[in-house]
Amino acid sequence: MLEALITSKTKLKLLLKFFLNTSSTGYLRGLAVEFNESTNAVRLELNKLEEAGLLESQTEGPRKVFRANARHPLFPDIQSIVRKYIGMDEIIESVINHLGNPREVYLMGELAKGLDSDQINLLIVGDSIDIDYFNQLILKAQKIISRKIGYLILTPIEYQQQLPKLKTENLLLVWENEEVDK
Repeated sequence: MLEALITSKTKLKLLLKFFLNTSSTGYLRGLAVEFNESTNAVRLELNKLEEAGLLESQTEGPRKVFRANARHPLFPDIQSIVRKYIGMDEIIESVINHLGNPREVYLMGELAKGLDSDQINLLIVGDSIDIDYFNQLILKAQKIISRKIGYLILTPIEYQQQLPKLKTENLLLVWENEEVDK
């Protein structure tokens, strides 16, 4: 869907990279390697996004490092569009909000790094989650968003025990239950 509006595959990759996980940063050559694109194609799109004010940059040593400009007036809208593109809004609406007692939901894997993937990997922290019902919801959501959904469900205690083993830089908090005491 988004490919019809944004015809540059490089620009789409950059939007996913910087607006899905707003702590993501990148520099020209690193992004070119990560996206398997030419440095010229990446440079052109980075310059356009920076000129529009959607990206900001700073020099770190010999590199110009880019990140999303969270102060841009369109930032929340673009982030919402990117999340809709990968199906996160649909998953939260169709699946997470119908579970027993979820506390937090994290995006893991490629998408958490801001790279497009046909699989959404979730880490769900919570109590009293009906796995059979959850699997039914996942199957329905997969059909709607046309992506596979993998998941790991941990109780809060299991999550705290596993936290040292998890690569926290590859975890992106996408939903949090404000009503549950942690």
